[in-house]
Amino acid sequence: MRVLLLGGYGLVGKEIGHALLQAGHEVVAAARNPDLGKRLLPGAIWFQVDLNNLIKSDDWTPLLKDCDAVINAAGALQSGGGDRLSVSQRDSLVSLVHACEQGGISRFLQISAPGASPDAETEFLRTKGEADAALAASTLSWVTLKPGLVLAPTAFGGTALLRTLAAVPGVQPLLLGTARFQCVGAREVAEAVLTCLEAPHINRQSYDLMESEAHSFQDLVLAVRRWLGFAPPRAVLNLPLFLGLAFARLADLAAVFGWRSPLRSTALKVMAKDVAGDPEPWRKASGQTMSGLGAILADLPSTRQERIFARHMLVFPLGVLVLSAFWLVSGLVALADAERAGLVLEPGMTSGQAQLFVYAGALVDLAIGCTLLFRRWFRLGCLLSITVSLGYLLLASLLVPALWLDPLGPLVKVLPATLLALYLAMLAEER
Repeated sequence: MRVLLLGGYGLVGKEIGHALLQAGHEVVAAARNPDLGKRLLPGAIWFQVDLNNLIKSDDWTPLLKDCDAVINAAGALQSGGGDRLSVSQRDSLVSLVHACEQGGISRFLQISAPGASPDAETEFLRTKGEADAALAASTLSWVTLKPGLVLAPTAFGGTALLRTLAAVPGVQPLLLGTARFQCVGAREVAEAVLTCLEAPHINRQSYDLMESEAHSFQDLVLAVRRWLGFAPPRAVLNLPLFLGLAFARLADLAAVFGWRSPLRSTALKVMAKDVAGDPEPWRKASGQTMSGLGAILADLPSTRQERIFARHMLVFPLGVLVLSAFWLVSGLVALADAERAGLVLEPGMTSGQAQLFVYAGALVDLAIGCTLLFRRWFRLGCLLSITVSLGYLLLASLLVPALWLDPLGPLVKVLPATLLALYLAMLAEER
């Protein structure tokens, strides 16, 4: 069977893609970065697409050629950072459903979410619900699967938030009070998709995919903490939801600059309403019972890499802010007292040359600091940071070598900032 898979290198999509290939299906995968897709799922045929641009039925024709079925595993939690949910999760999917009807492709599997509804509070659940409703109203042979909180070898969104919180040393902060969660393993979601493809009697129904037992957020985070191998917390801090939402608003602001934090407000609002459902209809239809939290975690790798990732997620935003602030403050301080700053350079150049160097350097510093704030240009900002820092060290060494012996170490202190830029550039990677 030739299958069009949307979101082929996402949290769930990658597992579905591997399962399809292992079962002998031909996979046509669509994503924004097909080069990344080819590395993660090399057996698939990759197309570069942006769901924000596929809003007419004809836009889908090249992708649907010779396909027998469609699986939509694409999705985003919140608009921002290149995502427009009203388009990518609703309008684009509605046009795809129409294209499938026109092209004679009958089988359509939709990965949705518990609580998805056209009148849901959040845009994420509302647009998912609107797409689900359009699919249900179609003439296609469809199945909508609604996984609980998905746990996978990789992490994104809510699962990345769990790992980040679990990495806090000493104490365990918690945010969601009495919220309840039913989990599911990404591999079992992929198995359910295969079952739907190969079982025609499972048709035109919506199913919750999740374990039967519900867990509190505290139990869930502490279970992830134990799984990662971190020491038990000395204290558990149950923070009020409004404080978590305040942090989430900062994460929403970061999304304006292209950063997609797992702590954004939509993630907290969705999780605060419970991630739960009824797994019994799926068990009756398929005969499959989803594993519980303990079995899911036992099936996932828990190595040094997972611990490093969790700690990295905890400190990476601070590193970005510190490096940007370093350059912004450096430029502002130089502009605030350019005459005094120029005195440091006058042993190696004239007063006029020193002033020109100070003003030019301050503008460069400010430009680097601003560039570092934008996700799209962050690596460029890191490269500029490293290059300009090394340039400053070289010029200072030639013109004012005595600065190396200055008791305050103005040149020595440039080296840690340069290494921080190198570190952040190497770790600044999307999912």
